[in-house]
Amino acid sequence: MNKKSCLNCGHSISGEYCSHCGQKSDTSRITPHSLIKNDILGSIWHVEAKFFHTLKHISFRPGQTAMDYIAGKRIRYSNFISLLLILFGFNVLGYHFYEKFSPTEVLSEDILDIKNFFSKYSKTILFVIIPMLAINAYFLFKRINLNIAEHFIIGTVSLLGILILFLFDDIVSLIGLWKPVSKIFDFIDKIIFGLSVLFPAITYWNAFKKSYSKSGLLWRVLVLYVLMGVESTAISLILYAIF
Repeated sequence: MNKKSCLNCGHSISGEYCSHCGQKSDTSRITPHSLIKNDILGSIWHVEAKFFHTLKHISFRPGQTAMDYIAGKRIRYSNFISLLLILFGFNVLGYHFYEKFSPTEVLSEDILDIKNFFSKYSKTILFVIIPMLAINAYFLFKRINLNIAEHFIIGTVSLLGILILFLFDDIVSLIGLWKPVSKIFDFIDKIIFGLSVLFPAITYWNAFKKSYSKSGLLWRVLVLYVLMGVESTAISLILYAIF
């Protein structure tokens, strides 16, 4: 039996993929049928399925998703950092449309300055949340024996969940501009905001509920929120004073 060689690097292939470069072994000649089936439809389905699979798992089991990723189960998920940038872009776009269609508000100069500040530096403030969560959680959840980079992954998943909720909130806010349903959607908006505030707590609870007692996990999460509140306020005040 003749051994098959990889058409990309020339190494022998014994399975579906080349163990040296990772290319698939069935790279036959491109035909109109294979182009449509594998390259176009296959790529779109693969990217979309992975993207929505990741969003679903982060939304409903964020802590377990982070721990699975840390444990090495990564092929099923989209890259978290890339996903973070994509979701942030969608949020900026959603907020832009909301501002465009919402009634013009007459704001005082001080309120307008604060609004412009948070609009301009929202990206910086949001992305500072990840290292803050990682460092605080590293000391609060020492028993888990995760390093700072692994806590960074959990913090990233927390922020991804917040951005998913923010994006959903943008859609709700846009629908809420229609007067007949505005009260209902204002109520939904408040629920989503509450969930976004609680999402880091949900993430850490879901991740570490088997490693701590309920009381032990509760006080650690509460301390994490106190630290995050103090640090976020300090960073925002420093940025506002400087810029």
